[in-house]
Amino acid sequence: MTHFLLPLALIASLPFWAWGAFFAFIVGMLALDLGVFQRDSHEMTMREAIAWCVVWVALALAFNGLLWWWRGPQAGQEFLAAYLVELCLSVDNVFVFILVFAYFKVPPRYQHRVLFWGIIGAVLMRAVFILVGVSVIARFHWILYLFGAFLVFTGVRMALPKKDEEEIHPENNVVVRLFKRFYPVAPHNEHGHFFTRHQGRSAATPLFIVLLVIETTDLVFALDSLPAVLAITTNSFVALTSNIFAILGLRSLYFALHGVMQIFRFLKIGLAVILVFIGVKMLVEFIHIEISTTTSLLVIGAVLTTSVLMSVLIKDGASHRKSEN
Repeated sequence: MTHFLLPLALIASLPFWAWGAFFAFIVGMLALDLGVFQRDSHEMTMREAIAWCVVWVALALAFNGLLWWWRGPQAGQEFLAAYLVELCLSVDNVFVFILVFAYFKVPPRYQHRVLFWGIIGAVLMRAVFILVGVSVIARFHWILYLFGAFLVFTGVRMALPKKDEEEIHPENNVVVRLFKRFYPVAPHNEHGHFFTRHQGRSAATPLFIVLLVIETTDLVFALDSLPAVLAITTNSFVALTSNIFAILGLRSLYFALHGVMQIFRFLKIGLAVILVFIGVKMLVEFIHIEISTTTSLLVIGAVLTTSVLMSVLIKDGASHRKSEN
């Protein structure tokens, strides 16, 4: 019975007012975003997207400073490291979102709405995954070594080129196929709504199918994200808040990076290096070698900076040849 109560014990390790204040703030920001700034469906401009990116990063860093002051340098460094890793993993999500929206031909003015509700679902899923993951590690510490091996495997796989990297097949999505079997889907979107009336009965719109694809895609990404975050910290509050802050900035990141993703072509290699490093960090604990959070933060920052600089400074050979022709 005690193992079922362990997630509650982990939540209770911090004052309930801290959890309540954090989630009240998040709900307030989301309500402000959807109810005020995005009340009418419209295409988000680059300027608006960058402004929201700055807002979410600033809020995350402000929270990081508050956490550093309240819980000490260890919690502050763990939050920053986990936030940076999750933010980089989000870039992969952005690439998939671009492919999904292009596949379903979703009008730009409706993309924000899909991402908003998709990210609400992602926050709920990540909360469950992290609390369960932390509680499992608290009972079975050896799980960390499995996570470490998985991260090394994921990093190596990410670094290898993929022939079908730019292909996406939503029609093979199991959740979508099951949904279509039990619930009718209208052939057209209805002013950005997820449900409508078709042939006298309630039916989902293609936009809702896009939402299902986005949600199930994030579920797959969470399998990489969870071990990476828990490798940095097993503090449930730090792990969850850093994850949520990174996810909440994902919509703005999508609109800011859409169309310029090719500029950051070395970022994926950098992320692969980071995942391998974090995996090795977990594995060497077995032989009593501990890599400090400060060292991890320095390595993550150095790899990210290098990969971004390489992406900007080293010209893409294919693009360079096209410009010459």
